[in-house]
Amino acid sequence: MRRRKTSRQPHPQQLLVEGDNDRHVVWALCKKYNISQTFVVELPDSIELSDGKKATGVEALLLGLPIRLKEPYLQTLGIVVDADQDLQARWQAISNKLKSVGYDNIPKTPCAEGWIYEQNELPKIGVWIMPNNQLIGELEDFVSYLIPNDDQLQLKANEILNEIETLKINLYTKEDRTKAFIHTWLAWQEKPGMPMGQAITAKILKYDNDIIQAFLSWLNRLYQ
Repeated sequence: MRRRKTSRQPHPQQLLVEGDNDRHVVWALCKKYNISQTFVVELPDSIELSDGKKATGVEALLLGLPIRLKEPYLQTLGIVVDADQDLQARWQAISNKLKSVGYDNIPKTPCAEGWIYEQNELPKIGVWIMPNNQLIGELEDFVSYLIPNDDQLQLKANEILNEIETLKINLYTKEDRTKAFIHTWLAWQEKPGMPMGQAITAKILKYDNDIIQAFLSWLNRLYQ
């Protein structure tokens, strides 16, 4: 396993996310809610595996986590990953990496409010598992909470997805339904097809949900 060289600049406060969509959503939320961004939002370095393939996304994030946590200038590291289809397995994978570096007293299950922990001689650590540390899902599930429950286009988008699934003509998988939903909903806005982060900045995605507030509170507590 070999880590790809990176040109990123050393920074003591980092938030590590799976991909570019996650980064833009975090940036947009910080701007929308006037959160002082004392941290940089980082993507994982791709890692070359022994079979010649490259690990990216959450796989690269997990593989590179012990190396990143040993960087001498690092003071605080936040980790944001998707639960996908197995919340507990994702939490366990992160826990194992943290234990390998020396962290202890790690809870057996994710904390609903987001986990934050400080241990002597190790960086302050925080973990948020999308969408809310309690449910399976991903970034798109989290972003969907920015749509009001009574939004008419939301109701219609779900009707359309239900219809094509009943006819069995959908090409997306069951696991990708929320992605299909959010991008369908965004395609019907005044400026169709806007990326999620841009839609937050443009106040198209703007509903103030408790889950969104919990995530922002976690960010503020982590980097205070």
